[in-house]
Amino acid sequence: MIPGGGLEDTDPGRRNMWLLVQLRWIAVGGQLATIGFVHFVMGVHLPLVPLFMAPLVLAGINLGTYPLLDRRAAITNWELTVAMLVDVAALAWQLHFTGGLANPFASLFLLQVVTGAMLLQPWSSWAIVGAVGAALFAIAISPVPLDLPPGLNDPFRLYLGGSLICLVLIAVLLVTMITRIARNLRDGDAALAEVRQRAAEEDHIVRMGLLASGAAHELGTPLSSLSVILGDWQRMPRLAADRDMAQDIADMQAEVARCKTIVSGILLSAGEARGIASEFTTVRGFLDALVADWRGSRLTGTLDYEDDFGADVAIVSDPALRQVLSNVIDNAAEVSPGWIGITSLRDGDDLVIEVADRGPGFAAGMLEGFGQPYRSTKGKPGGGLGLFLLVNVLRTLGGTASAENLPGGGAIVRIRLPLDAIAREGEEQA
Repeated sequence: MIPGGGLEDTDPGRRNMWLLVQLRWIAVGGQLATIGFVHFVMGVHLPLVPLFMAPLVLAGINLGTYPLLDRRAAITNWELTVAMLVDVAALAWQLHFTGGLANPFASLFLLQVVTGAMLLQPWSSWAIVGAVGAALFAIAISPVPLDLPPGLNDPFRLYLGGSLICLVLIAVLLVTMITRIARNLRDGDAALAEVRQRAAEEDHIVRMGLLASGAAHELGTPLSSLSVILGDWQRMPRLAADRDMAQDIADMQAEVARCKTIVSGILLSAGEARGIASEFTTVRGFLDALVADWRGSRLTGTLDYEDDFGADVAIVSDPALRQVLSNVIDNAAEVSPGWIGITSLRDGDDLVIEVADRGPGFAAGMLEGFGQPYRSTKGKPGGGLGLFLLVNVLRTLGGTASAENLPGGGAIVRIRLPLDAIAREGEEQA
């Protein structure tokens, strides 16, 4: 983040402009220090008014650049070129009033050329070279000579000392600039890799969604057929008279109905269910229903639920979020069938859900690549997709998921979700 700015520093042009701002502040400080030392300490009479104009103008440009970086998401090559041309003009102005080409600090033009070559497009770099050439020609014509005091009667020795200082200054500024540019390049490469990874994951999710949607459509017909057949069996007097058989048929009908609900949920998450309004509920109602459904259909008595959320918040339930939370609980039940602990709490404006178990915990590689597809300790084909979907569903809602192993054994998956992402606008209820 650029200091004083409100936009993420992701554009190369903005990063380069910020680098120019930093170098310009260094130049302003160096110019003021040099002018003060030469004039007041060495006793060289300098035209202070025109010399102080250049650093003041550069400081004003820097201060005006901060609002620009605040408002703009990108800085163009033209703007960078203009900024560098101003720097070249400011240096030429100061050299004109301090001896022209006889001033050892004329070598600082080399820094302008190198900076332009590294930050600008090729044509702009050559424009900077041309501007430097024009500046050198200009300061060679009638420069204002230095008024040296009697104690500095050896101009050649003075020139050598100034050249040494200029060389050290150029070396320090080049190292600073190149180090920062290299860091910008690394940050850019990392951001690009993250974007590519996210695009690949989203493409993977799309393909999984198409596969799930197709499977749900295909399962719909046989499930409907089974429901009809079981209904016919229930109406047969011979089967209805057999209590055990009647109970088995009722159980099968319940499971078929549950399968149809799951299929409908898949289609709803894929956006294929039409005419179904989003369900309005609350955080507590959403989690209570999720826990009750899990307790009623899976391992009874193994789930401990602790509600520390506080004042309830009205939300719009998300079928995809409900599905991935169920996957996390199912994963915990597979490794810890005797006990699962769920805790809900509020941390500022975030909903935090913790799912703990007493299983063997996560391997180090799993923790490092948490949420990456097909990384699982179960050894089954397609393993790891539950956590992969969890991470990506939360990311679309602005949330995060993390995992860690507990000191006494077991593991905990921590889900953090901004309430703004699911809350009903303007509504909050106790």
